[in-house]
Amino acid sequence: MELQPEEFEVIRRWMYRNSRPLDLARWRFHFEKGQIQPVLEALSVYQNADGGFGHALEADAWNPNSTPVMTNTAVERLLELDFADAGHPLVQGILKYLDSGADQNGHTWSFNVASNNEYPHAPWWHTSSESTASSPYNPTAILAGFILKFAARDSALFERGSGIVQKLAESFLQNPGLEMHPLRCVGTLLECIAEAELQEQFPYPALLEAFTARSVQLVKRDAGNWTSYSCRPSFFIRSPLSPGHEELALLLQQELDYLLAARNSAGIWDLTWSWTDYVREFAISENWWKAHIVIENLLLLREFGRITAE
Repeated sequence: MELQPEEFEVIRRWMYRNSRPLDLARWRFHFEKGQIQPVLEALSVYQNADGGFGHALEADAWNPNSTPVMTNTAVERLLELDFADAGHPLVQGILKYLDSGADQNGHTWSFNVASNNEYPHAPWWHTSSESTASSPYNPTAILAGFILKFAARDSALFERGSGIVQKLAESFLQNPGLEMHPLRCVGTLLECIAEAELQEQFPYPALLEAFTARSVQLVKRDAGNWTSYSCRPSFFIRSPLSPGHEELALLLQQELDYLLAARNSAGIWDLTWSWTDYVREFAISENWWKAHIVIENLLLLREFGRITAE
């Protein structure tokens, strides 16, 4: 089963009608041979003077203030672009925020911050939340990986980032039984270590082996569970080079079939979660999320040859 040209066109039109400027720029970059600069310009409007990010960049929290998780989302967008310009103002701003110590407790950045409570948000972004996504690894592993990749090697920030990664590595190898969101943060950290060519500075082979084993273990084998918010193969497998692909290859093919069949009447994908409060705001965030999911799913389908034409 493959996505046909006319189905792709339906999705493209939906994106032009509904997505935020950032996600439309991402769409054009990935699927219409667009330039990277419009993506960077659209991303920059979410960056605050302190270098951190806010303003509902992560669409489940409308906090305008800089937070680690919002900054983490900006990092993920830059990594998605394979962006490598350490001198770019976006990158330098993020490094400035991370170097400031804001929202940091020792060797970790906060998962939640108190100011989230003052703005519309999903329940898991309230400070009273007991979400399993909350973890010393989330978002610290990704932010520390960003430091390894972009900070000057002779800087105090790079030294601090290296120390944070060492502690995370030791902790993870002692107890790799993480839940899906913290574990994916570890996966992104491993990608940053490899891209920075720092494998010899950390116990990289052991970390990769532990990450792969745990990710394979977490994936739900029963497609009947995929209609809810669950750990599908694509949560960790984004290309044939992803750790664990060999073990999950057949299951991933089943998921690709599932994704193609699971589109709604508008030709895209519904969310598998909602908010309990702020109904009006969620209706807006829901569309923002749908646009992001479109990009994620089409990148996955294209990577595995499931789009006939674009």
